[in-house]
Amino acid sequence: MQSKNGGFAAFDADNTHFYLNEIPFADHGALLDPPTSDVSARCATLLALMGGRGRAMQRCLDFLLREQETNGSWFGRWGTNFIYGTWSVLAALEKAGAPLARLAVERGARWLKSEQRPDGGWGEGCDTYFNLRTAGEGPASNSFQTAWAILGLMSAGQSGSEEVHRGIRYLLRAQRRDGLWEDKWFTAPGFPRVFYLKYHGYSKYFPLWALARCRNLRGEKTAPCLPAS
Repeated sequence: MQSKNGGFAAFDADNTHFYLNEIPFADHGALLDPPTSDVSARCATLLALMGGRGRAMQRCLDFLLREQETNGSWFGRWGTNFIYGTWSVLAALEKAGAPLARLAVERGARWLKSEQRPDGGWGEGCDTYFNLRTAGEGPASNSFQTAWAILGLMSAGQSGSEEVHRGIRYLLRAQRRDGLWEDKWFTAPGFPRVFYLKYHGYSKYFPLWALARCRNLRGEKTAPCLPAS
């Protein structure tokens, strides 16, 4: 399933004949399933967990490093958008233990920090699929994109940073009395620039994941993630 360029797609390999998107009956101009950073990052994470250190892994890592945007972020095809993609790749690079990716990791973490909102959260809208210059921007913070950013920063070794502390405080404030979170935003791409979905589970398990990892890191005394109560 690995494409010739080293990346992975969701359903197919080497599905990169982009001219097909221009034919009149192309499905929303998104007829193809090309390799993307977020899917490739998932595959790299799996290979790392399985002990993979061979050529397939190295080709995938090379693909991810080539795909990094000039601002330090990564594109997310299946979750909106650059916050999702950047978290996905930073998590993969952490699991892969790729020392040559140190500069890319630093750039990714710096970009995430730069997109934190005044309330401590993160929130990216679907308009970023139209305009790269709006990467990381959106109408409001939300719990699951805040969780993605926090998880990405933790993977980049930034667990003790002020940005992570502020993000954790945002999640604690946003938690409902029933223990869960709720967000109204439709930020899961069906077809980018065409239609978007809402996965109700996003705002339930991603914040919990981020808080749990912060707690575990604090328990391991590697970083004081959770602010003092």
